Amino acid sequence: MEEENATLLTEFVLTGFLYQPQWKIPLFLAFLVIYLITIMGNLGLIAVTWKDPHLHIPMYLLLGNLAFVDAWISSTVTPKMLNNFLAKSKMISLSECKIHFFSIAIGVTTVCFLLATMAYDRYVAICKPLLYPAIMTNELCVRLLILSYIAGILHALIHEGFLFRLTFCNSNIVHHIYCDIIPLSKISCTDSSINFLMVFIFSGSIQVFSIVTILISYTFFLFTVLEKKSDKGVRKAFSTCGAHLFSVCLYYGPLLLMYVGPASPQADGQNMMEPLFYTVIIPLLNPIIYSLRNKQVIVSFIKMLKRNVKVSY
Repeated sequence: MEEENATLLTEFVLTGFLYQPQWKIPLFLAFLVIYLITIMGNLGLIAVTWKDPHLHIPMYLLLGNLAFVDAWISSTVTPKMLNNFLAKSKMISLSECKIHFFSIAIGVTTVCFLLATMAYDRYVAICKPLLYPAIMTNELCVRLLILSYIAGILHALIHEGFLFRLTFCNSNIVHHIYCDIIPLSKISCTDSSINFLMVFIFSGSIQVFSIVTILISYTFFLFTVLEKKSDKGVRKAFSTCGAHLFSVCLYYGPLLLMYVGPASPQADGQNMMEPLFYTVIIPLLNPIIYSLRNKQVIVSFIKMLKRNVKVSY
């Protein structure tokens, strides 16, 4: 009866970071620079893979799609953060909150499957080089990409559906940098146990599946390279594999802490560093880790710049 008689809340305060007032402008400028670099880096990678026919192969199709999803996630989170740094009101409506969460859930889930697919692609390329053109065709790559996006949409729809069952009547303070299922569930006046259970089951399963796929792929990758006993090949493999695994750890570590470890009503949801890593920092780093270390991408980028300069003259 208390829940029925209470006034249901339809607007929320998205607190974001807690900071001293004098840090408002420096933080705004810092995240603005990060966002601009992120967008330029990822869109530049998409342009290079689109323009150069030599990059129309599975490895670079996957990189281009990873760049697209990174730009998507960053554009969903960062502009709202920038607005909150300067705006007097940090209010967001319930409908906006649901759309916000749905967009991020699609992006974050899709990245998990893209990283697993990229690891499988590298496994086939290194461990079965002669069979690579027959196994990892562009058609198979497109199918895996489509499945990754479909999985992202379906996963987001599941949690979005359970989000609709929640009502809010006590608190409208969301302690997060974006509208997420866990902080919203914590302030709901509806029993949200099923929401936490769904987060643990589905998010945990997706992350475990993709992490295991990545670890197995890179384990075979390393064993194959070490068996060749080539110092140059070993150094190159460890350099490439180490950089990729570093990116994967930075991405999955915060995700596991955010959605698997503390997926309970009693867990503290006010740590902003985990979501900051997988929504802001990783989209910034991925173009550097996956592209600027790749000679073919750099050569294609330089050629594209030279063509554009000639056209302008």
